[in-house]
Amino acid sequence: MNAIPAGAPFPAISVPRLGGGEVAPAAMEGWRLVVVYRGKHCPLCKPYLTGLDGLIDTFAEAGVQVMAISADPQEKAAADAAEYKWRFPLGYGLTIAQMRELGLYVSDPRSPQETDRPFAEPGLFLINPAGTVQIVDVSNAPFARPDLAAIARGAKRIQEMNYPIRGTNR
Repeated sequence: MNAIPAGAPFPAISVPRLGGGEVAPAAMEGWRLVVVYRGKHCPLCKPYLTGLDGLIDTFAEAGVQVMAISADPQEKAAADAAEYKWRFPLGYGLTIAQMRELGLYVSDPRSPQETDRPFAEPGLFLINPAGTVQIVDVSNAPFARPDLAAIARGAKRIQEMNYPIRGTNR
């Protein structure tokens, strides 16, 4: 696995977007937050994404566009969106090749009851207006995810202080 280093360009991936069009973070302008979630089968993803939705105005005040993507097929993504009423763009159909390009951990289902395809473990990317990764957090398990309120505060502070990308000297 090759994690995307801080300060690297965000890969030019795109996935279909619920409601039409696509989610293509690298092609967008301004500050962007991309949250990769495991999918409909994950009971920890729902409260995390609901928390993200609750912070959408806070992120907007910081000038950050929020989006979430998963490997789920359209039907599963649509079912979650309908149930939870998330307001951010929701992308689906993330491929294994795209997961690897993003430096994500990939897991196989434990059983057919869990899900029917390999899926990405959680990832979070804050992309700056230059299209480079300002903050990256990749986990190999659903139990380790960054505090979204802290990310929102950090995004605002980064802009206010012209704070540099950290952790580029590996």
